[in-house]
Amino acid sequence: MGCCQSKGADSKANRIARWRSTGIVALRDAKLKTFPDEVLELDRSVRTLDLTHNKLVEIPVDISKLVNMQRLILATNLIERLPINIGKLQSLKVMILDGNQITSLPDELGQLVRLEKLSISGNMLMSLPETIGSLRNLSLLNVSNNKLKYLPESVGSCFSLEELQANDNLIEELPASVCNLVHLKSLCLNNNTVSQIPPNLLKDCKALQNISLHGNPISMDQFQQMEGFQEFEARRKKKFDKQIDSNVMIGSNGLDEGVDL
Repeated sequence: MGCCQSKGADSKANRIARWRSTGIVALRDAKLKTFPDEVLELDRSVRTLDLTHNKLVEIPVDISKLVNMQRLILATNLIERLPINIGKLQSLKVMILDGNQITSLPDELGQLVRLEKLSISGNMLMSLPETIGSLRNLSLLNVSNNKLKYLPESVGSCFSLEELQANDNLIEELPASVCNLVHLKSLCLNNNTVSQIPPNLLKDCKALQNISLHGNPISMDQFQQMEGFQEFEARRKKKFDKQIDSNVMIGSNGLDEGVDL
């Protein structure tokens, strides 16, 4: 019995030592219901924390101890909210919260100024905080499969945004500020209730190569009559030609017109 306990303790000690040396804590599919205390005690050592596919209901306030963490992956859990001190994770670059039960995001989210990728699809969000506009380094925002009726005007201040995914929501219109997203390459709004998009979108978003509006009450005629449509088409076809040349057409939407005919 004592031998078994010794082996178990040794195994745990080895695991913690490995986490501390690599900075990577990966506990996927571990049937966890609470955050492991030993992880929180690693504080500054943690760079990546992956607790995907567990049964976590909440994120403890003590997560703020992990000040050097750059990647936080908590997909497929039962999390309902983020702690308001989430903004103290100033090193965070990637946060993945897909497949939880989150109904709202705290204003403190805007303090994560180094964040480059935020994916929170498959939750129950009804709105996004205006402070999201403070995320000037954000290149990917995925809020698909929620209950959003609109995107905040401040989203247009996410100047580095290259990909915006908001499929399967209840969005009726886009804020005019999206026209400020000069680096935006892909805009996906399938299965919403969008009947029109800002008239200057195609003209001002000069990097836009892909737009998906399937399942919305917007017609191809409306789309084709927008100023900048010809230039957008040229960019889209150029991207498609590159995909053909590179033989990367599997699963590609290069030929997709983006709007239901």
